[in-house]
Amino acid sequence: MVDVPVPAGRRWLARLAFLTAAVAIVLLLAAAGVRASVALLLVSALGMAIMLAAAWSFLTHRGVVRWASALVAVAAPVTVAIWYARESLIWIVVVFAVLWAGMVAAGRAALLRHHDMAAEYDTPRPSRPFLIMNPRSGGGKVVRFDLEQRARKLGAEVFLVQGTDVDVAAVARQAVRDGADLLGVAGGDGTQALVAGVAAECGVPFLVISAGTRNHFALDLGLDRVDPSTCLDALTDGVELKVDLGRAGDRIFVNNASFGAYATIVQSPEYRDDKTGTTLDLLPDLLTGHQGPTLSVQAGSLSLIGPQAVLVSNNPYGLDDVAGLGRRYRLDGGILGVLAVHVRGAADAASLVFGGRPGTLTRAEVRTVDIDSTAGRLPVGVDGEALIMPTPVRCTISPGALRVRVPRHRPGVPAPPPELDWARLRKLAFGLNRR
Repeated sequence: MVDVPVPAGRRWLARLAFLTAAVAIVLLLAAAGVRASVALLLVSALGMAIMLAAAWSFLTHRGVVRWASALVAVAAPVTVAIWYARESLIWIVVVFAVLWAGMVAAGRAALLRHHDMAAEYDTPRPSRPFLIMNPRSGGGKVVRFDLEQRARKLGAEVFLVQGTDVDVAAVARQAVRDGADLLGVAGGDGTQALVAGVAAECGVPFLVISAGTRNHFALDLGLDRVDPSTCLDALTDGVELKVDLGRAGDRIFVNNASFGAYATIVQSPEYRDDKTGTTLDLLPDLLTGHQGPTLSVQAGSLSLIGPQAVLVSNNPYGLDDVAGLGRRYRLDGGILGVLAVHVRGAADAASLVFGGRPGTLTRAEVRTVDIDSTAGRLPVGVDGEALIMPTPVRCTISPGALRVRVPRHRPGVPAPPPELDWARLRKLAFGLNRR
């Protein structure tokens, strides 16, 4: 192994992290006294336990009990803060929190390494772009940002989706047969996935316009989700990226395929109109009782029986994301991310806040995963679209299958925050001059 010198700045940041942590602990012990410090820790632990128990009760009950639990979850930390103030200890807690936050920031900055972004390719400007726009997506962003007229002025042909029974994949294929040399979508991730599959199949570039509700695919491509009209800049000054596509059974996904509790929520008829309310309404049954067929997962050497929820993603999500609501820092890694959740009670649910304890949260990175069940057909959520598929459902990844055209100038994808690995940090601060 070749030793690689560590930049002096990173070494001093690592030392600063340890120094800041030491100062925070010394301050707590010296200013409050050992006895008061122990009391601080005990009160904090009790407040945290009450808050987590109340949060679990909120998720697993409905009606009066749910809202009473929400009140307790808010009141617990407030009560602890009042106790600190009455004991004249609040200033110590504030200073300790600031120092500890500084320690975390310094430690992560020291461990941060270069983030390899997907390679960009200069390609000719499309001469016959064809864009599919859903005026209902994202609360009407197509109309609000005048996307149709802006696209037409840039030379694009625009197809507006009217109604719910439009076969957008068939529309896209016909457009390519008619000479379209780029396909794009202003709509939700489910529609994006359908047209992306056609673009990959026909070998034409794909354009993402962030006009959906959450725009997860746009987020991970580094696009502007606040103003979707900026995505049209790709038509005049764009570059191409090659990204992967996932497949669940015979369906393409750009984000993820969900099974078990995840899929049950997506399957609800109310989910499309009220995602948050529907999720909260279904959680009590999903977390406290068995719902639907028993799942089994085979992902490489990993075998699981009975997880309540399984998420298979086109490249892995960040380590702090247990719901597929965060971001992926790469879309060209050529691997599926597998996340399985098995919650057996309040303790397991509480542990998810801190990354899950053994047996609660299982992660894997594979190229193929098979999801089976005790039923012949299984509910599956594919990029938020509710489907029923025959079992077993095989999920695979197609590396670099999709050419995506994006604006040359865009917000971009930030480097993933590193985990605060104390062993690595100690070697960096006090070890030999190597990575």
